[in-house]
Amino acid sequence: MSQKKLHLPALALSLNALVWGVSWWPFRTLHANGVHPMWATAIIYTFAIACLAVLRPAAWRGLAQHPALWWLVLAAGLSNVGFNWAVTVGDVVRVVLLFYLMPGWVVLLAWPLLGEKPTAGSLLRLALALAGVVIVLKTPGANWPVPESLADWLALMGGFSFALTNILLRKLNHTPEPSRMLAMFGGGGLALAAAFVGMGAGLVAPPPAPAMVWVLVALVLSLAFLAGNMALQYGAARLSASTTSLIMLLEVVFASVSSVLLGAGELSTRTLVGGGLILLASLLSVLPVRRP
Repeated sequence: MSQKKLHLPALALSLNALVWGVSWWPFRTLHANGVHPMWATAIIYTFAIACLAVLRPAAWRGLAQHPALWWLVLAAGLSNVGFNWAVTVGDVVRVVLLFYLMPGWVVLLAWPLLGEKPTAGSLLRLALALAGVVIVLKTPGANWPVPESLADWLALMGGFSFALTNILLRKLNHTPEPSRMLAMFGGGGLALAAAFVGMGAGLVAPPPAPAMVWVLVALVLSLAFLAGNMALQYGAARLSASTTSLIMLLEVVFASVSSVLLGAGELSTRTLVGGGLILLASLLSVLPVRRP
C-alpha cells in the first residue's frame, strides 16, 4: 500500500482515538443534566444498534448462529459501562491510565483463552504495567496501593473487560464481521439492564424528562461513537495490528490534555511516572519483535 493510501486509515484511527479521548466531556455534560452514565451508555448503543439493524439486517442471523458471540456482548458491555461511568465521576487522567492496563490483562487472558503461553517479553510488559498501576494508586498516606474510589474500580474493570473483548475478537474471527460489530454494540443492552437494576436499588437516578440540551448532546455523542467505530473498522482493516494499537494510544494523549486543560484531570508526578510505565508496557506490546 502506498504512503498516500496509508494516511486515510491512520487518520481514521486517530479520529476514533479522538472520539474516545474527549468523550468524558459530553458524558459529564449529560450527568450534569441528570442523565446517569448508565442511561447515557444505553441511549448511545441503542441508537447504534438501530442504525446497524437498518444497514446490516443479516447481522442478527449471525449472532443467533454463533452463541459464543454473547460472551463478546458481555465483555464489550462491561468495558463500556466501566469506562463511561469512570470518566464521568473520576479524575480523567487517572481513569484512562488504569483503563490502559490492557497489555497486562492480555498476558493473563491469552494463555487460558488462546493457548498463548507468556514469554519473557510479555512477563516484562506485565511487570512494567503492574508497577505503573502501583505508583498511580499509591496515594500519600495510604499504606497499600489499592483502588480508593468507585472510579478506580470501574476503570480497572473496564480495562480488564476491554482486554477480554480484544481476546474474544481474535478467538471469534471466524464469525461474520457485522455480527461481531452487533455484539459489541449489543453490550449497550447490559448498560440498560444495569440502569434499571441500579434505579431499583436507589443507586442510579431515573432518566430526566427529555430536554433540548441533553437530547442534543446525546444525539451528537451517539453519532460520534458510530462514526468512531466505523473509522476503527476502516483503519484496522488496512493497517497492521501493531500500527493500529500504537495509533490508538493517542486516546491517552487526547484524554489527558483535554481533561487537564478543562480542570477534570491532574498530572501529578506520581501519575506521570506510573502512567509512563503503563504506556511503556503498551508500546512494547505493539513494537515489532526481531526474530533470528
